[in-house]
Amino acid sequence: MALVGVVLGWLPLTTSTAIQAQQCTSARSSAQVNSLPEATPVSNASTTSSSLTDLNYAEREALANGFRLEKDLLGREPVPSDAYYGIQTQRALNNFHLSGVPLSHFPRLVEGLALVKAAAAEANHALGYLETREHDAIQHACARLMNGDHHNQFVVDMIQGGAGTSTNMNANEVIANLGLEYLGLEKGDYQQLHPNNHVNMAQSTNDAYPTAIRVGLLRSHSMLVDALSELANAFATKALEFDDVVKMGRTQLQDAVPMTLGQEFRAFANTLREDVERIANLNELLKEVNLGGTAIGTGINADPRYSALAIEALARRSSIDFRPASDLVEATSDMGAFVLFHGMLKRLAVKLSKICNDLRLLSSGPRTGFNEINLLPQQPGSSIMPGKVNPVIPEAVNQVAFDVIGNDTALTMAAEAGQLQLNVMEPLIAYKLFDSIRQLSRAMTMLRNRCVIGITANRDRCAELVNNSIGLITALNPYIGYDNATRIAKEALVSGRSVLELVREEGLLDDARLEALLSPQAMTRPRQMKD
Repeated sequence: MALVGVVLGWLPLTTSTAIQAQQCTSARSSAQVNSLPEATPVSNASTTSSSLTDLNYAEREALANGFRLEKDLLGREPVPSDAYYGIQTQRALNNFHLSGVPLSHFPRLVEGLALVKAAAAEANHALGYLETREHDAIQHACARLMNGDHHNQFVVDMIQGGAGTSTNMNANEVIANLGLEYLGLEKGDYQQLHPNNHVNMAQSTNDAYPTAIRVGLLRSHSMLVDALSELANAFATKALEFDDVVKMGRTQLQDAVPMTLGQEFRAFANTLREDVERIANLNELLKEVNLGGTAIGTGINADPRYSALAIEALARRSSIDFRPASDLVEATSDMGAFVLFHGMLKRLAVKLSKICNDLRLLSSGPRTGFNEINLLPQQPGSSIMPGKVNPVIPEAVNQVAFDVIGNDTALTMAAEAGQLQLNVMEPLIAYKLFDSIRQLSRAMTMLRNRCVIGITANRDRCAELVNNSIGLITALNPYIGYDNATRIAKEALVSGRSVLELVREEGLLDDARLEALLSPQAMTRPRQMKD
């Protein structure tokens, strides 16, 4: 008969997995439940002797159906016998059915938690507070998490009450039970390796959790920046391809002056490229951590040497040069770094949305719109209009941008809602940060691969719009004068005749002069006004 742990104690179990338990129904006979041994002892910190007769019917049913019982200050709670998480995670699962997004959706956050716990264990072992056996078990568990194993055990909702305690305890319990397995012991045998006493030693949620968030964000940085850089490079490549395509620039959706399509796409590339450096600069803010501050930054229950040792270990293990905050009390309560960092993500979202608005306008038509560029068709566009194809990729990126901008508003309100020595809204802050990074990274990769690299120019259409535009008069203004230019523009608008035709008719400039002034080189870059 397999043994499974009660917190600080033991209970027998007749079935092996939570999956089996979920397949069982309440129709299982009470005889099966009553067949459990009646006199098996249960011991914990507050109860020295008990038996299965002390359990209520639901608890006995849970034991029969593939659960173990764990106990905390609120009492006993069934936990799936094959789960590496424990009772506090289970209570969080019972309480928080909100976003539907568990911690496991963000692997970099799970890795951040594992790195923090590994660094803390290393420091506590070096200081003599954690035995080698316990230390090695914790390190083994953290290494497995860093390897991507058992992320599905991080099950609590990203949105939760308690300032992140559910997240921290989810990590503590999974690491403890993985460590127990490494030691050849059963899940839940917390007398041997305890989620709080050992895994969470010298820590509070209030320093371990925000530090893990920072680790996760910095480890997500490359995904975001790589997607951003690749998108910018794709626009730059198109800029070179379109450098000889003259088109009309527009301000306020009205004809302005000529430019090249290459200039337009190069502007897209450069507006994105400048954010790569700005994001990198903001990363420095995230490298300042409050690990060792424990509950409110005063360092209660931590050795005076612990903070420096733990942060040094974290920096070495993560290859990120973390440093201690100069004021741990301030660092525990202030969310300013997160506000600034997400503000940068909002800025990027705004830029992406503007670019996608432009792509949709430039490709509009094909007969009654701008139709200056072609986007690769990705799917039929209408259930009622045959042949219609929509710019679905830019439209999707627009919506991601709107969501990220909304995330920024939610994060800002959560950061403002902190009170006194702690901000309890940090789970929402973490959720919005990781969600925005993930969505932006995916959106930029999609935009590059399924839109930008396939864009082609409608060269004849661009030339037609330039030749018919009243905006050409601006290029002639220095040579025929503002009053003549205004009169010609008005006449062209009223009569529908072209600017060139009217200038020739009035003999204001000869053909050779017009050809020189209206060449792409003359119209799309600075030039001397006098010969």
